Amino acid sequence: MPEASPAADSGDTPAASPDVPEGRRFEPDLRSMTRINLHPIASPMPLGFFTIAIASVMTGCLQLGVFDEAARAAVAFTVLPAFVLQLLVSILAFGARDVIAATLMAVFAGSWLAYALVMFSGAADGLRVLGVFNLALLCFGALMTAVTRPKRALWLVLAVSLPRWATTGLAGITGAEWLTRTSGALGLVVALVAMYTAFALMLEDMRSEQVLPIGRSGPAHLAVEGDLSVQLRNLERQAGVRRTL
Repeated sequence: MPEASPAADSGDTPAASPDVPEGRRFEPDLRSMTRINLHPIASPMPLGFFTIAIASVMTGCLQLGVFDEAARAAVAFTVLPAFVLQLLVSILAFGARDVIAATLMAVFAGSWLAYALVMFSGAADGLRVLGVFNLALLCFGALMTAVTRPKRALWLVLAVSLPRWATTGLAGITGAEWLTRTSGALGLVVALVAMYTAFALMLEDMRSEQVLPIGRSGPAHLAVEGDLSVQLRNLERQAGVRRTL
C-alpha cells in the first residue's frame, strides 16, 4: 500500500473537491497566477469620422442635384471605400474593447456597402428599398443614442444622422423631391459635425489633452482624465478576458 507524501501530510496541497475527478489537482484561486496583457493601439475613431464626412458629402451632393442622375454609379464608386475603411475602424474598436464605437462603425460600414451596391447596379425599385433600409437605420440609431450619451462625439454624430435617415427613408418610399433635397442638406450637416469631431480627436491625440470641446461625461470622461487604476477596474469581467460573452 503506497505511503502518503510529506506534502500531503503538511497541508500544502489543498483538499480535493468531491466535484473534481480523481487524479486532477484543484487550484482554488488562480488570481496570483494570472496575467492580463493589454496591447495599446492608436484610436481609429478620427478615420471613422472623416470617412463618414466624405461619404456624406458625396451622397448629399447627389441628392441636392449637384451631380446628374447619370453620376449615380460614379458616386457609388466613391462611397464604396467608406465600407472598407469603416469596417477596419470597427475591427480596431473591437480590439480596443469599445463595443459601442465598434458596433456603430460596423453598421455605418454596412450602410455604405448597401448604398454603393444598389446605386451602382441600378436595381429595380432600388430607391424604395434604400428608403426602407434607412428607416431601419433610424430605429437602430434611436436605440444607440440611448447608450452613447457619455460618448458625446458619437452621440452628436448620431443625433444629426437620425433626421437624415428619416428624410432619406421617406424620400425613397414616397419619391418626394423636397424630402430628397432636405436629406441632401442634412447630409452636409452630418459631414460638418463628423469632420469637426475627427479633427478634435486628432488634436487631442497629438497634444495629449483636450483642445477643442467634445463634451465627454461619465465613463468616457474618466477614460481620458482618469488614472490607470480606473482603466483597469473590473477588467476581469470584460469581453475577451472573461470566459464567455
